[in-house]
Amino acid sequence: MRWLQLTFLVLALAPSARAEDIVDVLRRSQQARLEALPGADPTSPRAALLQRSFATLLQAQPGLPPVDLRVITGPVIAETVHGHIVLANERLADLPEGERLFVLAHELGHVAQQHWLQMAMVYQKWVPGEVTPEQTDAVAGRLGRDASQLAHRQEFEADAFALRLLRRVGHDPAVAVDAFMHLGMTQDTATHPGTRKRVALVRATLAGAE
Repeated sequence: MRWLQLTFLVLALAPSARAEDIVDVLRRSQQARLEALPGADPTSPRAALLQRSFATLLQAQPGLPPVDLRVITGPVIAETVHGHIVLANERLADLPEGERLFVLAHELGHVAQQHWLQMAMVYQKWVPGEVTPEQTDAVAGRLGRDASQLAHRQEFEADAFALRLLRRVGHDPAVAVDAFMHLGMTQDTATHPGTRKRVALVRATLAGAE
């Protein structure tokens, strides 16, 4: 969910043709993010492989809300926008199958658990009604704290969802650790806990399931 950046409060002050509430602003920011990410060739072998992997996960997890997969290029590996569009970099096709499925299943976890709606409710709590500079300036610090805490919790929840879904499709969920190693170590950010924390929780979850 890298779309969630606290700089959205700055975007809230951008000119608009009509009055907006904070959810309008978030949707507008999400759409701008979506349009800025370059799409991959949907007929390429990599894109086809990602579509097949995605279909495997959808079949194993009935009852999901409507969800779309878009294969992209560029630096973004994977994220979910608008609460129902999963973006996956074509480079994920180069990962071993289990690792690729973990990354896609993590994004499906955001969809299944309605993380977009949860985050929107946090923003609405702090910025009710029409967005104005006076509103956002007054609550920026507290909103940023709450949004970051929720974003971290959602990342852990999406990881746990992905582990369960990996088991359901017949893969050892321990491959999640390999996926983190392949994707590279990261530190804590406003939107994501660092790799060490996520790997530690994955290992603890796996140990508890034995």
